[in-house]
Amino acid sequence: MKKLFASAMLAGATTLSSVTLVPQMGHAQAAQTENLIWIQIEAHPTLRAAEDRVRAYAGQIDGVSGFRVGGNWYAVVLGPFTQQAADIQLRQLRAQGAIPRDSFLVRSRQLRQQFWPIGANALTQAPIETPIAPGPAPVETAAPVADPAADLGTELPMTLPDETKREAQASERLLTREERMDLQRALKFAGFYTSSIDGAYGKGTRRSMAAWQEARGYDVTGILTTKQRAAVTLERQSVLDSIGMAQYDDPRAGISIALPKAVVEFDRYEAPFAHFKTKDGSGAKVVLISQSGNQDTLFGLYDILQTLEIVPENGPRTRKDKEFTLEGEDANIVSHTYARLVDGTVKGFTLVWPKGDDKRRQMVLGEMQKSFASLGGEALADNAGLDAAVQDIDLISGLEIRRPDLSRSGFFVDEKGTILTTAAAVKSCSSITVNDEYTASVTARDDTLGLALLQTETPLAPMAVASFLTTDPRLNSDIAVSGFSYEGRLGSPSMTFGTLADLAGLQGQRDMSRLMVNAMAGDAGGPVLDAGGAVVGMLMARDTDSGRSLPADVSFARKSGSVAEFLAANGVTPTATDAMASMDPVDISAMAADLTVLVSCWN
Repeated sequence: MKKLFASAMLAGATTLSSVTLVPQMGHAQAAQTENLIWIQIEAHPTLRAAEDRVRAYAGQIDGVSGFRVGGNWYAVVLGPFTQQAADIQLRQLRAQGAIPRDSFLVRSRQLRQQFWPIGANALTQAPIETPIAPGPAPVETAAPVADPAADLGTELPMTLPDETKREAQASERLLTREERMDLQRALKFAGFYTSSIDGAYGKGTRRSMAAWQEARGYDVTGILTTKQRAAVTLERQSVLDSIGMAQYDDPRAGISIALPKAVVEFDRYEAPFAHFKTKDGSGAKVVLISQSGNQDTLFGLYDILQTLEIVPENGPRTRKDKEFTLEGEDANIVSHTYARLVDGTVKGFTLVWPKGDDKRRQMVLGEMQKSFASLGGEALADNAGLDAAVQDIDLISGLEIRRPDLSRSGFFVDEKGTILTTAAAVKSCSSITVNDEYTASVTARDDTLGLALLQTETPLAPMAVASFLTTDPRLNSDIAVSGFSYEGRLGSPSMTFGTLADLAGLQGQRDMSRLMVNAMAGDAGGPVLDAGGAVVGMLMARDTDSGRSLPADVSFARKSGSVAEFLAANGVTPTATDAMASMDPVDISAMAADLTVLVSCWN
């Protein structure tokens, strides 16, 4: 069943069918209706998009028509109404959620060719004079929100008096700088203004005003009248109202800022943050930053925040002496973080917003930036929220640390800092890091051998370099694997000891050896060392595609001779040794720690 213009009718008012089946007027009468009022619901730059939308609305609301308006825009409208009926009807439909909050009123003279319903001429219809009275909101709709027109007086922009160009110029001169900036923000939100918000009405602002006038069907002058300024401001303000932008003062954190209270709500303190969680499934989050400190504190937060999930890696970073900005974007979210030194504290905020809703995100961010202020030297105590904090090594003050898709091991093979690792570790990675600090790229890879070479963007000077054994080690001799068994959680490599079980693979592969060692996934790519610290091979990743499940203590290594050939073929001269001497296990562990690196794959 289609939604009514409102849920119930005044006693004695016409029924819906009598409203929509109005008699047609003659040409003389139609000539007198050019100033009748319509509710413009949406406008689209293509006819196809407008036709799709007008059909969708027609399935829900009676009285929908489609008209071409200024330029190449096509509008979805309701009407026609008398002025009084249009004012009331617009309020009611907004409150019921039947039409967008930024719908507004237009006159018949602003409508051009009708494209829907096909063959109809709605411009000749008699106006609806008696709006249907409001009733209880339908169960399936959200509760009504505050009427954005309330800030503009008791009447909507269309009821404001028309102005001549000279009168519009005069009224414009009375605007304060902040009001002029707000108008620029409204034009930017509407998609017509792309320059800076400075309150100066230069050529760019005038062009955006003219473009808005043309799109909305007004006379194009480049100077907005009082009525037009109210209309464009209301388009933006109604969206702000729908997301509940309101000033929020937090004396405990010493911060005052506007927050989108309809989409986030306060959750908890966990120093140095005040957390605002997602409300009603909006996907938005806000974190306020408040901590006593100095420049070292500011710079420390700059580094820490970049390790968190809420600050994706892709995005610009700017750090100055007294402030920093972090922007990040991934497949799901867009975030903006700002913090500065003020009143002997570090204060700021992070806004996390779902990707794909950039128009509202930019609006919210602009309001937060404009309103953000310190309330003095008060800041969150270092133990704020500690009693209820969740203890987890993957969390920093309640915020999840960003983790790579997988982490494996690697080791230095020359003095230039070239790193050998398993090919499986660096396949299909959007980025690769070494030791969670250095960005690296693949310089060579052989998927058949399962080997890959990496070079870091920042040149590294290794403290130890692999020495490859030129002869086969003794069967059943002791070996050790150096690797990040727990994929970086321990911060340094582990040594796993075992024995050389066979000088070939299970199918007789002479370039592989079989090990009896309880290695873990994170060890793959690490060096296999003999009792004298010489590298006898590289630990291979377990084969999970064959469908076979081998005993936990069975692992395989690519032999040092095969590895050396791969290195030489890719411009790396390996260090060779034929020493079979023994080293103290403590010394081997120290050498292996200098040799082995953590290789992480990020997507």
